[in-house]
Amino acid sequence: MLDLNYVRENLESVRAALQKRKMLSGALDDFARADEERRRIIAESDRLNAERNSASREIGALMKEGKREAADARRQAVGDLKNRIAELDQKRDAAEARMRELLSTLPNLPHESVPVGGDESANVEIRRWGSKPEFDFEPKDHVDLGTALGILDLERATKIAGARFAILNGAGARLERALTNFMLELHTREHGYTETLPPFIANAAALFGTGQLPKFEQDLFKLEDERGFYLIPTAEVPVTNYYREEILDAAQLPMKFVAYTPCFRSEAGSYGKDTRGVIRQHQFEKVEVVKYALPENSYDELESLTSNAEKVLQLLGLHYRVVALSTGDLGFSNAKTYDLEVWLPSQHTFREISSCSNYESFQARRANIRFRRGGGKPEFVHTLNGSALAVGRTWVAVLENYQQRDGSVVVPEVLRPYMNGLERIERA
Repeated sequence: MLDLNYVRENLESVRAALQKRKMLSGALDDFARADEERRRIIAESDRLNAERNSASREIGALMKEGKREAADARRQAVGDLKNRIAELDQKRDAAEARMRELLSTLPNLPHESVPVGGDESANVEIRRWGSKPEFDFEPKDHVDLGTALGILDLERATKIAGARFAILNGAGARLERALTNFMLELHTREHGYTETLPPFIANAAALFGTGQLPKFEQDLFKLEDERGFYLIPTAEVPVTNYYREEILDAAQLPMKFVAYTPCFRSEAGSYGKDTRGVIRQHQFEKVEVVKYALPENSYDELESLTSNAEKVLQLLGLHYRVVALSTGDLGFSNAKTYDLEVWLPSQHTFREISSCSNYESFQARRANIRFRRGGGKPEFVHTLNGSALAVGRTWVAVLENYQQRDGSVVVPEVLRPYMNGLERIERA
């Protein structure tokens, strides 16, 4: 959430920043009107308080002069003033609550380095790594490969749960597990992250903290439970909320966590997009990295977090590119995002496999996560996270990039220790 005082004092610059995100200014206009009403109420309350104080002094003087009846009359007037002031206080609180409610609907302000544009067409490619694989045959997509190998079953998954679910069997399931373990080992042993295994269910307060609620509830799976639980859409939610309502010591920062979780998304509004295979599913697995950082260091931390995610693709030998998202393509809570896009031979294009983002203090303010420098005043931390990586999409990329003419798939060398030395996935 944006800082209330900052928005109040910098209304036009906030408006200009939101316009870069193609955000309509209606909520900001409502915020300004609520703020104007709040100021009017405070001014009226201050005037009445001054009047009450003056009347109180007058009562004291009348009592000294023995004018009890006059003093009693003034006491009645002071009582009326007190009631009017209490009413104004309620109106002021209502105006402030309305302002906070409106702030909760406003997205984060983009960092100055974010490319300006209306949609993904304005995204900017930053760099590429590796090269496209060369095939002397027409490469198949992961669905045809996985089905023929007997490691992917979409038909029975649909029978069990519905569309956009998958069953992985045999070496396909082992490959998914190998990728997960490989990523966790890399991030804990080489990149210094602490592994955590959080709940896969979160409450509304946690989802508000990271920005999914209230605006994006339709994208979540809500449990039919009076406690208001949701299945998590990403490990970002529980791990970022780990220190909700707490004050950290500045010496602890940065703090770095990595978590494997299943993720659940309703994909509302995405019908017709990537419906074939396991690119976009209701349930998928992800290894997520999360950081809590000092504000002055958070953009350096974003670069290192992105580099950590890239390392997974490099060790797997997968061709990819890094793209800076434009203002029109940024997520709601994001100040800056890099997408990693891996090459998929069957589609002859790059596809997103990771998003690495700095949220600055936006999430921390919603979740009230702060830190203190020595004996100083508490400040909001900066939070960052990234997929490192989306396991299912990495599974797809391995199948497609390492496929052979005979329909088998070579297992990348770095994964073989996690697959009991298996070098090739073949039809059983």
